[in-house]
Amino acid sequence: MNTTTAGAAKPFAHAPEPTPETLPFWEGARAGELRIQRCRSCARHYFDPRPHCRHCASADTEWTRVSGRARLVSYIINHRPAPGFRDYSPVIAMVQLDEGPTLMSNIVGVEPLPENLPLDLRLEVRFEERGEAVLPVFAPAAPDTDEPNAAAVTTGSEETRQVTA
Repeated sequence: MNTTTAGAAKPFAHAPEPTPETLPFWEGARAGELRIQRCRSCARHYFDPRPHCRHCASADTEWTRVSGRARLVSYIINHRPAPGFRDYSPVIAMVQLDEGPTLMSNIVGVEPLPENLPLDLRLEVRFEERGEAVLPVFAPAAPDTDEPNAAAVTTGSEETRQVTA
C-alpha cells in the first residue's frame, strides 16, 4: 500500500510474508487491531502464532483482539541500522502486553535516549505502514488515562490517519 500524507510511504525492503499461521495477526494490523492467540482450554493468551497452546498444548485456540496496552521490558537503541531500516525508529524493544505475552517491536513517539525509556514505561500500540506492510509499534501511553489512544496508521511522518477498529 502506498499512501501519501506528507509524502510517499517509505520503502521497506524487509516486509514480513504472512503464513497461514500468522495471517490473522497481519490482517489485524492492517485493520488497526492487535490480535494474538488465546487458548480456550486454559484461557491464556500467547504469542508467537502456533496451532497449539504454548501453555497447555491444547489445539482449542482462537485469535482475539487485545487492548494494545503494554509495558517496556527491555530495549536497545540501534545506532547502526541495517540497510533498509535507516528511516525507522532505532529503538528495538521487548514489550509485555497487559494480557501477558511478550513481543518484539519498535518504540516510536519518543526521542531515542535512555532517560526517555525507563523500564516498565507504560506503552500503547500504534500501527505504522512500512512499504506494503503494516506493523504494530508502541508509543508511550497517555499519562492521564488507562485507555489507549485511538489506533492510527502512520507512514513515518508526524501525520496519522485513524483506522476504524
